[in-house]
Amino acid sequence: MTQKNSCDSREENGEKLVTDQAVRHVRMQSPAHTESSESPRRRGIQLAELFELGEDHKIRLARQIGISHAIVGVLPVLSRVPRNQYLRNLLEIKANFQAANMVFAGVESHPVPAEKIKLGLPGRDEEIENYISVIKALASVGVSLICYNWMAGLGWYRTRADVRDRGDALVSEFDNESAKKQGLTEWGEISEERIWKNLQYFLKAVIPVAEQHGVKMALHPDDPPLSPLRGIGRILTSAANYRRILDMVPSPANGITFCQANFKLMGEDIEALVREWSAKGKIFFVHFRDVTGTREHFQETFHDSSPLDLPRMLQLYHECGFEGPMRPDHAPTLEGESNDRPGYAMGGKILAIGYMKGIMDAFRIPHS
Repeated sequence: MTQKNSCDSREENGEKLVTDQAVRHVRMQSPAHTESSESPRRRGIQLAELFELGEDHKIRLARQIGISHAIVGVLPVLSRVPRNQYLRNLLEIKANFQAANMVFAGVESHPVPAEKIKLGLPGRDEEIENYISVIKALASVGVSLICYNWMAGLGWYRTRADVRDRGDALVSEFDNESAKKQGLTEWGEISEERIWKNLQYFLKAVIPVAEQHGVKMALHPDDPPLSPLRGIGRILTSAANYRRILDMVPSPANGITFCQANFKLMGEDIEALVREWSAKGKIFFVHFRDVTGTREHFQETFHDSSPLDLPRMLQLYHECGFEGPMRPDHAPTLEGESNDRPGYAMGGKILAIGYMKGIMDAFRIPHS
């Protein structure tokens, strides 16, 4: 069936411990820079998965099911070293993924500590200097994506992680009434206005550096997208607020992680947002997931029982020219798996990737 295109619309001295030759060597050995006698690397959606360091079993599984792009949590390593060692550590991380025949495509969650920045606490300028250093280091090793969030005090938040779904698979749930009963956090009440000021302070400091070095800053929505959450104001809760942020520091480096379920929970027309922000080149990364319910009360779902028309969403991303990393997110925990990191076990991700690849192949949507 023919589809109408719907989208017509000063380095630290310590860094010298790593030579330029070493950086060039790593770049040239990565799959993205390796010459091949085959046809040029095809364009398309980059199927990706999120990895913590040391998850060798998960990396092997990911390669076995055809995932070739790694989004990596580097905070546990970089938070323990001075900034003049960021480059050395990132080179090692990249080399490890290359050895597994994977592209180190981006980092997710803040690559260095940022809680003082988000909360506006003493010490935030030091954290910003670290952030600037890590942007430069990532660019030096050819990593051009940072998926970050502005959820101060609390990260993505659930009130349960053991809700039984199909066949007793475990999914996570958020219920705002339950969250309210948990009371304020150690930070007490923080206004949305304060969160806005802290974000603007950060963006004005780092976005020009990211633009200069070709690194895309992909801002993730609040999860859940409501405010306040246990007394802390949240601002990534509507498309209008995203437009305000994009206008706050206009730059090709200032963009979005399109976590589609969160935009759905905002009550937004997510297809219209994909068209709008794709036309402006602002969707840098996609979290492919869905939920049932509302922002006040929702549960995660299996990808193949999503209320959203996920095949249509994949077509839409393709029609709108999206060719960045996309990963399934918050999949159920299946039989025999540990639920110590709800949403991040591999069983549900294997199903999700197979589901996504089947749809893309059926609709001739290129992917890598």
